[in-house]
Amino acid sequence: MINLKKIVLTFLAFIFAISLTVQSANAGNITINLGHGNTEGSAYDPLAKKFAELAEKYSNGSIKVKVRCCAQLVKEDEAFKAMQLGTVDMAIVTGNNLSPHFGLTDAFVLPYIFKNKEHAYKVLEGPVGDSYKKKLLDATGITILAFGFVGDRDFYNSRKPIKSMADMKGLKVRVPKNQVMIDTFKEFGAAPIALPWADTPTALQTGTVQGADNGTSFIKSAKFYEIMPYFTVLEHFTYFSPLMASPHLMKKLDADQKKAIMRAGKEANDYQKSVMSAKVGDIRKFLTTEGQGGMKTTEFDRSDFIAAGQRVQDRYANSKGAEFTEFVQAIRAAGN
Repeated sequence: MINLKKIVLTFLAFIFAISLTVQSANAGNITINLGHGNTEGSAYDPLAKKFAELAEKYSNGSIKVKVRCCAQLVKEDEAFKAMQLGTVDMAIVTGNNLSPHFGLTDAFVLPYIFKNKEHAYKVLEGPVGDSYKKKLLDATGITILAFGFVGDRDFYNSRKPIKSMADMKGLKVRVPKNQVMIDTFKEFGAAPIALPWADTPTALQTGTVQGADNGTSFIKSAKFYEIMPYFTVLEHFTYFSPLMASPHLMKKLDADQKKAIMRAGKEANDYQKSVMSAKVGDIRKFLTTEGQGGMKTTEFDRSDFIAAGQRVQDRYANSKGAEFTEFVQAIRAAGN
């Protein structure tokens, strides 16, 4: 006698196997658009391009990554929300622009929070960084594949050389739309004006602002040395620019493809660190050499800036709740 139940179960198992095969085949042809807001040759370039190369390699060609620089896909200030909505697959965004979407990020933005680069990498690539990535994923759906190269924001202005914090008094300074950065420049005595990155070059050229800060390489790649005569290695903010993936994209990838992009992200991260770390000294030399960048710089006393930064750190650590306080303490402890 024919066992009808067994036949039905066998048929259903067959259909399920076919569906998995079809899903795998569908996942096998994916084109990822990876956007960032900076120029060709900026610090984002080696991370984005190496990731594209390695993602294709480790996925055996099933993933193609198209890198779109210069805000072709989306402006930097809008990229995080676009990833959440699924209109952008992947993006590289400077860390301070994550803060409006995930407040814990401000702990990384605090002035002089890292003692040095070793401290910063120990935090980001260790348990503190892992905790942050998980919290970000749980709260927003965004996956960080790489924190990227850690650099410093150098300062430039059109008014005068910065010899001490007193020279900042009343200076109209462009800052990103990040409250920590706004409060820090107020503590320095400046007059901060929050502007999107896309509006910054025009504001500098027209005198709407008299100064700003950026990662060292961005000052060169954006050619701000052509319009700003004074340069200061202030190193007040440490920045990183994570490579992130949208929840919409992650759901489209099969298990092997997810492994491929995670591996590609880690190795592209290491590559960018190596490339950019070796360039910073040369870029600063270019910026301040007559006949090249031509910016003027001078020796200055950083002690007042550090003291002001510590005051900002303490205010935020004591006012943003227990989780934020514990996170700041964990960052500080990693440097001991």
